[in-house]
Amino acid sequence: MKNIPFGPTYEEMLHPEKIDKDIREKALQAKEDEFDAYNLFNITWKKPDNTVNKIVLPKALTGVEANIVVLLGKDFPSGSHKVGPAYSTLIEGAVDGDVVPGTHRILGPSTGNFGIGVSYICNLMGYDATVIMPDNMSKERYDRIQHYGADLDLTPGTESDVILTLEKTFKLAKEENNVSLAQFELLPNYRFHRYVTGKSAIEAVKGIGNERISLFTSAPGSAGTIGAGDEIKAAFPEAKVTALEPYECSTLTDGGRGQHRIEGIGDKMCTLIHNVLTTDFITLIPDDDAVRGLKIIQDGTDVLVEMGLEKSEAEALRDIFGVSTICNILGAIKMAKHLKLGPEENVVTVATDSFDRYDSVIEDLENRYLETEDYVLRRWFKDIFLRADTSDITDFRSSERKEQLFKQKEKDWLKFGYSKAYLDAMREMKFWDAEYEKVFDYNELIAKYRKQ
Repeated sequence: MKNIPFGPTYEEMLHPEKIDKDIREKALQAKEDEFDAYNLFNITWKKPDNTVNKIVLPKALTGVEANIVVLLGKDFPSGSHKVGPAYSTLIEGAVDGDVVPGTHRILGPSTGNFGIGVSYICNLMGYDATVIMPDNMSKERYDRIQHYGADLDLTPGTESDVILTLEKTFKLAKEENNVSLAQFELLPNYRFHRYVTGKSAIEAVKGIGNERISLFTSAPGSAGTIGAGDEIKAAFPEAKVTALEPYECSTLTDGGRGQHRIEGIGDKMCTLIHNVLTTDFITLIPDDDAVRGLKIIQDGTDVLVEMGLEKSEAEALRDIFGVSTICNILGAIKMAKHLKLGPEENVVTVATDSFDRYDSVIEDLENRYLETEDYVLRRWFKDIFLRADTSDITDFRSSERKEQLFKQKEKDWLKFGYSKAYLDAMREMKFWDAEYEKVFDYNELIAKYRKQ
């Protein structure tokens, strides 16, 4: 197995019911042992019953009429949907013959979840790995990466200093036998999310409201997840796609480059794989709103009940979100208000991971605030969720705003050796559609090599 590509096709990640019955049974049994390689076939948004793993947020929480549907990433192997693009990038390289176990060391530039995914996938597929990331991320991220067997190479700074991580990865990738799974620039990330996440989002709204998607919100880190918006727009042309940024690091909005606390997003760049053609709005979310919002969800069950949620609803929200998820939810609320979406309209967003990697973040919050008792959480709930307003929303549908993003992308990526002609090709939707179509070629290649 260590010399043969092993794992699902894009089609099987979208439709696990299409996996060979024997392999599917072994995969479901493998959930009991995270180091069982059959867990590769559990890379999917689907539950064992083949329905999309999601939650529809109580309207007493969101304060808006629209239905906000959150896809849940916590049950992916390694605990985050980032394992999907990590696997997709590695398996494409494997069937292309570009990476060989025992010969190549895999590099995973990351601020957390992608690095965890790289470490996990390499463990299962027999590759040595090094994860390059900033040295001021949450302790839980480092522990998980090392638990899965990868080495850590830390660069100075925080989430907002990921450019230093990219520069270190670029240097290491020049060494013989090092291969980078460069999530910010390699298009398997886009393919996974457009095909698997996008189509899962479309399936997720079946039976909800008008069964269409009016809005998709995603806070870009690598900007892989927001690629799901391309597939959503293909199905529902009226749908709007909104990118979310930390208020403190508004790079896409106006070039801002500050520090912030929302791990996994706001990386001071327009990533190479971000299809800015389909980004309609960019909305800013204060980082502490996301952290305090998670505190409310996690520890404020009684407050939520007092505010109108059923106890079962409040309890169901515990443990399933991380900080970036709260950012995604707050962006969904703000944009639902801005677009004046009604009770039949659906908003979709994504929970990248869950609470299990944010204990230290909440501990830091409690150290920064003198009080976090229920009466404080009650005030925070009203301010953060119910009183979310429509400020700090910028319309990026004009040609002038699109040009702003294209220029940002040139600034960020010409220095890494990408040509102006390549970047200019990204100004046309045919570039992205052609990259998307490669999904079907890789479906055949992965299936072919798996049989050998």
